[in-house]
Amino acid sequence: MNGNPVAVVTGASRGIGRAITLSLAAENFNIVAISRSLDSEGMETLAVEVEKAGREFFPIGLDISFTSCHTEVVRNILERYGRIDILVNNAGVAPLQRTDLLELTEESYDRVMNINLKGPVFFTQKIAKEMLWLKSQIENYSPKIIFISSVSAYMTSTKRAEYCISKAGLSMAASIFADKLTPEGILVFEIRPGIIETDMTARVKEKYDKMIEEGVIKQKRWGLPSDVAKAVASIARGDWDFSSGSVFEVSGGLNIKSL
Repeated sequence: MNGNPVAVVTGASRGIGRAITLSLAAENFNIVAISRSLDSEGMETLAVEVEKAGREFFPIGLDISFTSCHTEVVRNILERYGRIDILVNNAGVAPLQRTDLLELTEESYDRVMNINLKGPVFFTQKIAKEMLWLKSQIENYSPKIIFISSVSAYMTSTKRAEYCISKAGLSMAASIFADKLTPEGILVFEIRPGIIETDMTARVKEKYDKMIEEGVIKQKRWGLPSDVAKAVASIARGDWDFSSGSVFEVSGGLNIKSL
């Protein structure tokens, strides 16, 4: 089997996923970059940057909510590389419209839950099964699974309830997979980003600018995709190999409760 470690990153083309992808390429992982669209400029430039770092770049077009496609995608990855060392479940969406909880529609709820929760759960299930088998095939194999959730896993937003519910569910999924897989030698982690400067938050920039100015974030700045990527890289390096099941919050102190 190919000796170079392989990282699979969902939602890789932009924002947090892009930063994570580049950080893992810098850590000498070959990259499987999963995105809903392969035609975007983001994927083209990402390929250039990964290859410039001396790593292989394997793009895959997949809407993670299409669970019927998961088996074929995983098979394609293994046929090419023979291994998966890290899975980063990063793909996620916000509601198309911020709507009051009492006006929440089933269509919006289903869309967000399918992409943010159902898709990652079943994709992880597929890859975890392969990782268990690969442990007997690869010497010194140390697989890891990382869920990128959100502070919305525990902080409410009544105008995007479906997003909060999906991230709370994803946080529990991380805990359950950690419970199941850690005894088998597969380490599982959750990273909770706070207010991060991405395309997703661009449309509410003024709101968050004001909140940051008023001190909601103790470190008094927006988070950057690179802040999240540094946490992923640290886990990938093995810095936290005795910490399976841990939750890492990357939020500038948003979690600090003070009177």
